[in-house]
Amino acid sequence: MTYIVTDACIRCKYMDCVEVCPVDCFYEGENFLVIHPEECIDCGVCEPECPVDAIKPDTEDDPDGKWLKINTDYSKEWPNITRKGDPPADADDFKDEKGKFEKYFSAKGGG
Repeated sequence: MTYIVTDACIRCKYMDCVEVCPVDCFYEGENFLVIHPEECIDCGVCEPECPVDAIKPDTEDDPDGKWLKINTDYSKEWPNITRKGDPPADADDFKDEKGKFEKYFSAKGGG
């Protein structure tokens, strides 16, 4: 098992999870974070830190493996992030929205 970041992170990117990760396995896209599944040690300390409940075990809420693939693919392209940055100014406007991947996802790396 590994942890993955899901749809709820898109356009929110609060980054509380980054500060607690003992192995620095988070990678930053323009409006989303991902976890590198091969670097994650399955400790779970990041999961309760996410204010929008975007971090899940890959065995939960990902029956077709979509989010595991997204986390795997983009963690190989985007830069590693080890410190909490500032979330987008409008993050709170998107925290309860569903289906954000199809509407807002950006494949660009970095913040």
